[in-house]
Parts: sequence; structure tokens; C-alpha cells
Amino acid sequence: MIGSVSIDYSLPILWHCWQRFIQGKKRTAELEHFRYHLEENLKILEQELQHQIYKHGVYRSFSINDTKRRDIAVASIKDRFAHRLLYEYLVPIYDKTFIYDAWSCRKGKGLLGAIERTQYFLTQNRNGYFWRGDIRKFFDSVDQKTLLEIITRRTEDPNALWLLEEVIASYQGNKATGCRERERERERERERERERLVLGRGIAIGNVSSQIFANIYMNEFDRYAVHTLRVKHYLRYGDDFMIFTDDHDTAVECREHSEAFLDEKLSLHLHSRNDVIFPCKKGAKFLGCMLYSHKRYLQKRIWNRSLGRVNRHNIASYNGLIHAHEDRDSVRYFDWHIFNVFNE
Repeated sequence: MIGSVSIDYSLPILWHCWQRFIQGKKRTAELEHFRYHLEENLKILEQELQHQIYKHGVYRSFSINDTKRRDIAVASIKDRFAHRLLYEYLVPIYDKTFIYDAWSCRKGKGLLGAIERTQYFLTQNRNGYFWRGDIRKFFDSVDQKTLLEIITRRTEDPNALWLLEEVIASYQGNKATGCRERERERERERERERERLVLGRGIAIGNVSSQIFANIYMNEFDRYAVHTLRVKHYLRYGDDFMIFTDDHDTAVECREHSEAFLDEKLSLHLHSRNDVIFPCKKGAKFLGCMLYSHKRYLQKRIWNRSLGRVNRHNIASYNGLIHAHEDRDSVRYFDWHIFNVFNE
């Protein structure tokens, strides 16, 4: 069913998006400069959006090593604001179409909920098997043309579609821009090519729009697993998913059908290292935890990282992580470690 909801670029809506955008944001020079000229910036953006002359700028890229290397692409404040506008527009249209067991980047869901749901499925399938899989280089592999085609099934508002194409096509797997001159040169190159947007591959990690784009894209596989394969139990967090079956052969069959679907329909490929079929009674490594039907604990790499990285600024996050997943003795050890760190 195609939605009839039209996107609104009026100042009140932009102001509402601004309030949502700045929640939890660190005070940077770029943010403060945009805020200082907020009224003028919002009026300019309103005109650009309403007349469809808005052009997305280049991304500033950097890498982080958080269990594995991740390339983060950050847009300018103005462009991130456009991403927020699309996010606020798309979520009410699409969230109600997602399956219950899609747990990432959704209100009322989250990582802890996904972990507890996995434990419930392990309990329900004590004598069965699970297939755990994830997508190799998911964010870099998303086919932008396919993504846009999926989105147009539920909205045909031309005022929204042109901005969606502008934002989706803005990311072309950018490499890190090491200096301002390179950014200006890339901007000049983009300006010369603006008359012809080219849809390629990838959505940028680090932008709020990528959260809803990822869920919209993977929702195709979610619905295939639940409604076509009719698996016993299924859940997904980001691009990590688990399928539960009564026996090993059914799990293998599900993997074969799923691999073909992901390749043919979404141009995605499974990560061979994380592609495993295992008896539920032996527990499952999933989302950084070792999970059993009756208990769970953090994987060793997550535990060691928590001990090494905890400080006065992130103690609340790591304290919540440890207390949610570890036994009493481990919690006591962590609390003693924090005491020693803070009293050195």
C-alpha cells in the first residue's frame, strides 16, 4: 500500500526537527556556529528544500577500532539536519511495517531486549538448532537503487523522493578527507556532477538516516524469513540475525534459501566467519554475549575492553553493561576495578 503522507518543509517542522537533532549532541564549534545563526540557517534550508535546490555536501570520514575497524562518515550540521528530517518522516510510515523481532534502532526495542529475546528463543528450542548469520560489510554493500525502489513502494510524494535520492546518492563510499582543501576540491567535483545523480552502493555509518535505511532494507529479509520460510523463531539486530529450527537439516535448508534471497534481491552476502549452525542446548555467541537459556555473560573480548576503557566519563554505560549481563562475583570484581582506577 502506497502512503499518502507528504513531507513538510515548513519552519515549525524544521524547528521541531532541530529540537530532536540537538538532543544529546556535544557542543562543537560547528554546532555552536550553526546555532548562533539558527533562524537564518533554518530559513535558508526551508527555501532550499521547498524549491528543491538543496545540495548535500561532502562527508568528513574517520575510522574507529571497536572490536573491528569501522569507517565513519559524518555529514555537516546542515546535512545532518536534512538526514534528521527524513528520519522523522520515514519512521512513522515504516516502523509499523517492521516485524516484532527487529530490535535495532527502534523505540521500545534495543540491544538488551534483543539479548533477552534470544535467551527466550533458546529456552523454547532446547532440543533444536539455531543458525546465526550476519552480512559482510553491510553498510558498504547496500544497493542504493534497490533501497530507493523499496522506499517508493510506500511513499510516492515527489517532494520527499527527490530529497531521499539526494541524501542516498550523496554517499559513494567516501574515503577520509584529510584536509579542508581536499574537501573543497571534492565539493567542486560534486558541483560539476550535480546535474546527474548516480546511485551506487553504501549508506554512511554515523548518520541517523542510516538507521532507518538499514531497517527498511533488511525488512525485506525479515519478512522473507518469517512469511516465506516460515521459520519457527527469528530475530534481527542490525545486520546480525538468528533463525531457530527443530533440526539441523532444516537450519541448513533455511541458510541455503536465505543466501540465495540476499544475493538476488538485496545484493548482500553472508559473512563466512559468523555463519554457524549449532545446537541450542550448547548456547549461542550473539551480540557480544555468551547466551544460554538460564544465564548469560559477556564474551571475553567485551569484558576485557570494558575493563580497559572505563573512565569517569563513560562509567555509567559500562556499569550498566556489566550489571545487566554478569554474575554477582564479576560485578564485584568490576566495582573493585573501578574503585582502584578512580583512586590511582
